[in-house]
Amino acid sequence: MNVLKSTSNLLVCSNIFLADYIVNRHHIPCPKYDEAYRESLENPEKFWGEVAKCVHWSKPWEKVLDDTNQPFTKWFVGGELNACYNAVDRHVLAGNGNKTALIHDSPHLSTIRRVTYNELLEKTSLLAGAMADMGVRKGDVVIIYMPLIPETIMAILASTRLGAIHSVVFGGFAANELAVRINNAKPKVVIAASCGMEPSKLIKYTTMLNNAMNIISVKKPKCIIFQRRNIWQSPLLEDQFDWDDVIKRSKPHPCEPVEANEPLYILYTSGTTGQPKGILRSVGGHLVAVCWTMKTVYDMDKDSIWWVASDMGWVVGHSYICYGPLVYGATSVMYEGKPDRTPDAAQYFRVIDQHSVNALFCAPTALRVIRRADPELLYGGKYSMKSLKTVFVAGEFCDNETKIWAEKAFKVPVLNNWWQSETGYPITALCLGYGHNPRLPKYSTGFSIPGYNIDILRDDGSKAEAHELGRIAIKLPLPPGCMSTLYQADERFKEVYFSTYSGYYDTMDVGYKDDFGYVYVMARDDDVINVAGHRLSTSALEDVVMTHPDVVDVAVVGVPDPIKGEVPLCLYIMKQETMKNEEQINEELVARVRSLIGPIAYFRIAAAVRALPRTRSGKIVRKSIANLACSKLVKIPSTIEDVSVYREIKEVLQKLGYAKLALDPQ
Repeated sequence: MNVLKSTSNLLVCSNIFLADYIVNRHHIPCPKYDEAYRESLENPEKFWGEVAKCVHWSKPWEKVLDDTNQPFTKWFVGGELNACYNAVDRHVLAGNGNKTALIHDSPHLSTIRRVTYNELLEKTSLLAGAMADMGVRKGDVVIIYMPLIPETIMAILASTRLGAIHSVVFGGFAANELAVRINNAKPKVVIAASCGMEPSKLIKYTTMLNNAMNIISVKKPKCIIFQRRNIWQSPLLEDQFDWDDVIKRSKPHPCEPVEANEPLYILYTSGTTGQPKGILRSVGGHLVAVCWTMKTVYDMDKDSIWWVASDMGWVVGHSYICYGPLVYGATSVMYEGKPDRTPDAAQYFRVIDQHSVNALFCAPTALRVIRRADPELLYGGKYSMKSLKTVFVAGEFCDNETKIWAEKAFKVPVLNNWWQSETGYPITALCLGYGHNPRLPKYSTGFSIPGYNIDILRDDGSKAEAHELGRIAIKLPLPPGCMSTLYQADERFKEVYFSTYSGYYDTMDVGYKDDFGYVYVMARDDDVINVAGHRLSTSALEDVVMTHPDVVDVAVVGVPDPIKGEVPLCLYIMKQETMKNEEQINEELVARVRSLIGPIAYFRIAAAVRALPRTRSGKIVRKSIANLACSKLVKIPSTIEDVSVYREIKEVLQKLGYAKLALDPQ
């Protein structure tokens, strides 16, 4: 049996996927999860009322749920709390001030720094006092433009201590990107570091900040500059103040309680240009959700060492470097380095061993990078993984070959979970704290997290059958912790996310469920290609390509075809030590896809490249490859780590008869 279902609206599925569909060897009933999930949908007031006890409320809520104005659902109405108090003060008051809150590991500097909850409280409250002296009040916006250092967490928490709204801009964004965000948010204060570091260069943040200030159209905010004096110190301009100086002159500031549905932060989606899309998150629901998931989803204890390999500029940094572990009271690791170049591919293993890390959360890309650089673990195998319980991956599709390799390398289960910037925490995962068996069927991202009522919908809004590919949609109301709206754009919020399917949040991702309720997220809807009326997930094709022993990374996109309408085009990276040439590998890839997916995929175009375009968070920007191949004008996103890869890709595509227009670099 080679095709499970095959119509214009159904998943074309190969026999490599069938084993886990038909007999799910990983599925073991989990009554505790089943009961919690059922109650979260049938009696959300009771369920979330109990969950919300995990945080401290300075004033109890009057009503758990107010869903009278969908999609602007409110949670814990009338309740008051403070994010900084929950992340810092309450742990110190409970006698845990000497406990390590943050471990900052910087292979760039060969330094390791531990910050206790006591130190975090002292410096955060003083910074809050300095910001208050500059006029920051409850409801004001503070933009934070800093690298992955403890002071970034301090800036975040100092803002929330005042009841201000923070907006973290990814460190290293160009001046224009920063200016767009300043114009939209109109911050009272900008907090920046003097510089950040990449493996081969120094990034001068204040240079980009100064350039942004010259092109903004709003009133110039005051700036606090944290000088990384051991790396590079920036000259201070007018209305710029040294972090150390303002703290010396300030007094500790107490926490300002805010109502649960007031904004906590604005997160602009990466690559935003033109009209910004700022996700607005409310304070009460977010603190409850991320604190609760630390145990429920990730099975961490209060004394756990938790490591998220990300940046503070992305949603995972907000939720699980800062708020999740600190509100929960655990220890959060901040790794200022790369998987392979600072200085080698053993660093993830070193960090786990040296700091006794209990769980690692990273993007699948990081695992692929390590595998490519150290496939036999000649470097990483020197370190002990005895402290590690689990590796969690999210952010993009995780191919099975990488997952199998990583489980052998780290000696623990590698578990996928799926969520979005808009939700702020997992939509699907295994709930290890409820007793789920820590194994997933191939390609699955787990079950619906309690509170998320997920349906797979066809184009006409009807519900899909098991194994049928469709749009993943979440029935309203969304649970606590999801975005409350877009900043200053309520109508756009409704139009973008809730206009496609009545009564549903449209995730814009495509996937399906199996007979047991496991969810499989295959791709963004843009990454589903239509070959002669058959819908194919590019992720499924990429997974087949990754089974080739001489391929270490891949991107598949759709390109126009006069007969089929659209066909797949594959760009891949070969292993350096391969004995085969590109022509041999191409022939084998075509044969492999034909055998495992079938001739229906019409997979015939493949080419090797040196590298693929990736954002600094590790995602491959497939849409830009597709646009380039289709001879559309491509504006290179400012988040791309190495823009030079596009020149080679364009040359390769031109040899294949594509890419006839020029690039438009930022």
